[in-house]
Amino acid sequence: MAPTGRTGLTARIRTRDGWAVSHAVVTVTDMTGTQVLRAEADAEGDVHDPTPLAPGAYTVIVTAVGYTPMASTALVTDGGTSRSSEAESGGGRAEIGTVTLARLGGTELPPPGPWTVDPAHSTVAAVAQHLGISSVHGRFTDFTASIEIAPTPDEGTKSRVAAVIRAASIDTGNTVRDQHLRSADFLDVERHPEITYVSTGLTPVGPDRWTVHGELGMHGVVRPVDLDLAYLGTGADPWGGTRAAFRATAELRREDFAMNYNQVVQAGIAAIGTTLKVELDVQAVRGEALPQT
Repeated sequence: MAPTGRTGLTARIRTRDGWAVSHAVVTVTDMTGTQVLRAEADAEGDVHDPTPLAPGAYTVIVTAVGYTPMASTALVTDGGTSRSSEAESGGGRAEIGTVTLARLGGTELPPPGPWTVDPAHSTVAAVAQHLGISSVHGRFTDFTASIEIAPTPDEGTKSRVAAVIRAASIDTGNTVRDQHLRSADFLDVERHPEITYVSTGLTPVGPDRWTVHGELGMHGVVRPVDLDLAYLGTGADPWGGTRAAFRATAELRREDFAMNYNQVVQAGIAAIGTTLKVELDVQAVRGEALPQT
């Protein structure tokens, strides 16, 4: 949450999905069009500039690369509060609240063609319940993936994704636990070094959301697994390329992949839950290979 203050500007910049827009810029001008304040959002998408604002009416413009600009008006008074176009202000301050930015291009897909997932800016994570009261978080650090976007939005269901994960790259922050997860009790990385996923189709469920149907191969077992996918937007990167961001989630049962090991502690509580939540944060670069940076 943006810090509060007695003077200046506060705002929270988010996407429609609630993600922080960390590269947003808020510009405040007076009624003559003169800029009186300019502030950048922090890593959490929050803006706070302590510069006091003199009483009067202001135009507040929020911009970010890849998003449609938003504008509102704020009336700053000597005291009390007033509201105008979603901005609340008073006593030398302007509290803009949460500004939701819409992605440029509306509901369009990323540009068509091949995309390559950038492992350095992507995360393949999983969460399992531990002792029925807490969670163990892990991630795979070695993986490759490619995406093929269909030529037109009407053919979006023909888009494809394929991924390969090195099972031995599991990392939960505990060496002993990681070694156990690599053993025959769980991933059995000696016999099954790779985890694979290949999509078989897509079903639209919203303007920028899909259900990805595919087959997951793990521990020598191949089963159908659906991913809940959200497209978060596209923008330019510092190296002259184009990047697209996605978030996907899924829920797996260990038993479906022949991983039946468990230890039962007191009162019949399993040490490790049978359900695994998978969380993917993906950044892909347009093209068949990652750029040399």
